Amino acid sequence: MVINSEFFMNLALKEAWKYQGLTYPNPAVGCCVVSENETILSVEAHKKSGLPHAEVEALKSAYIKLTNDSKIQTLTNSADIHKYLIKNHNDIFKNCSVYTTLEPCSHIGKTPSCADLLCSLGVKKVYVGALDANPEASCGNEKLLNANIEVQNGILQNECQELLYPFDRWSENKFVCFKWAQRLNGTYDDGIITSKESRKNVHDMRDKCDLLVIGGETVRVDRPTLDARLVDGKSPDILIYSRQKEFDKTIPLFEVKNRKVIISDKLDIIDDYKNIMIEGGANMFEATCDIVDRYLCYIAPKVGGSKVFQTNMEEFEILNILQDDKDIIMWLK
Repeated sequence: MVINSEFFMNLALKEAWKYQGLTYPNPAVGCCVVSENETILSVEAHKKSGLPHAEVEALKSAYIKLTNDSKIQTLTNSADIHKYLIKNHNDIFKNCSVYTTLEPCSHIGKTPSCADLLCSLGVKKVYVGALDANPEASCGNEKLLNANIEVQNGILQNECQELLYPFDRWSENKFVCFKWAQRLNGTYDDGIITSKESRKNVHDMRDKCDLLVIGGETVRVDRPTLDARLVDGKSPDILIYSRQKEFDKTIPLFEVKNRKVIISDKLDIIDDYKNIMIEGGANMFEATCDIVDRYLCYIAPKVGGSKVFQTNMEEFEILNILQDDKDIIMWLK
């Protein structure tokens, strides 16, 4: 049975979306490696800036599946994985196809070139979702073609471009994401709403963002810390959006070291940052709707509370739906 190439690209996309917001300043990228008889050998994603790119992770996993050679499992440095695969591949990838949501990079930065690795391994064909507009990293396809590797572009191109949207925005100017959490009945007040796994995901995103925007009322009522302690990460600068400038400085967010806390009734300060996350409820949603690029909603399978997030979900386009052990996580525009 011949499976449509979009099926495999979609697997790569779904994996990459799990790490959207966590790869800054790199893009989220997914990759799927498929054998000659269309067996799925691996589906991986780029997880964090400085870690191996999606193609490297996928080729590493595929290599283990094809060879049962577990020595490579101990390698986490991208350059080390490249060297090991090049030395030990024995042409096992020569009939394999690789599906990647972004054109393989051609330059050597924090990690070696993925295009060079694919050429060295002699894969049969590479399917590409979106071309790389970054002049430093582009021309990967050209390298592949020069190595007599077949290349097919534009597989689920629109979906792959959507995955790249945050990267494009912060590369050009800034990216603004609005995050909120609610219960099944739409409420967002009265204590912790989501699972610890979801909260760790939010803390991971805080670790990557430059600025966190929060409403003054939320600060006074919840007395939050707004750090990234659940992932042992850095704490972003804070903009408290409020007409009233006086706050109790014993609120934990003011006691976090190495962060700037700005109190303002204007949002202009976000122009000084690249990767911005807004956290809040209905009032902040209305106040910031003109500056938000994408929305991130966590829905917990419970009811309670009293304040309802009064927004029409039909106005949103769902870009991707994820699910951890308990909560539903949706990226929206």
